[in-house]
Amino acid sequence: MKWVELIDVFIRAITSLILLFLITKVLGKKQVSELSMFDYVIGISIGNFAAEMTVNLDSQIINGLFAVLIFGIIAYFVSYISMKSIILRRFFMGTPTIIIQDGRLLDKGLKKSKLDINDLLEQCRAKGYFDISQIEYAILETNGSLSILPKSNFRPINGNDMNLDIPKIGLCANVVIDEKIMTNNLKIIKKDEKWLRQQLKVKGYKNLNNLLLVTIDIDNKINIYEKNDNINIKNILE
Repeated sequence: MKWVELIDVFIRAITSLILLFLITKVLGKKQVSELSMFDYVIGISIGNFAAEMTVNLDSQIINGLFAVLIFGIIAYFVSYISMKSIILRRFFMGTPTIIIQDGRLLDKGLKKSKLDINDLLEQCRAKGYFDISQIEYAILETNGSLSILPKSNFRPINGNDMNLDIPKIGLCANVVIDEKIMTNNLKIIKKDEKWLRQQLKVKGYKNLNNLLLVTIDIDNKINIYEKNDNINIKNILE
């Protein structure tokens, strides 16, 4: 290989690296952490374009840069519309799947997530649960990680548990997401939209404007989270 070709490879590698870094910064940290299926496909495609552009000296560098840029724009666009639409978010990013519910292993959940029992047991062990009878809920997240809610008597003891009866725990129902009422979730907990709006009105919310998330726990306690884009974040972790 001639020195000119080596210099060409070096320039292509640096150029592709800079472009990949800039695209990753725009797309956000999710691209470099645990990825959804869509993010995974986009990441592989962009990486393949960058590698081909670097080592294939017969191809024009501008073509590779353009392909990487196009995929980056598509990924950003999908990320943006997914934040605006729950339906599109479910389509592109998927939805969590309950694998264990009320201590019972759900065969339907395993089949839906294409997860066999050995994979499940492996992920449970990785979370520190070698006996799945200790698990109340296990949920396979959209990025493939397993979230576990242990049974009450297997939770780590904290100050509130001392000399107190351990309260029963369960999943919270998401009844409002991005200013939209989740009617199916309300039906599951045997509530309706009229009841929810009345409860929100009592708490001073006449409508759903500016409500990012509203949850209801098993004791019917309502937790409200407002959109707070104007809050000054005091980042002390840099």
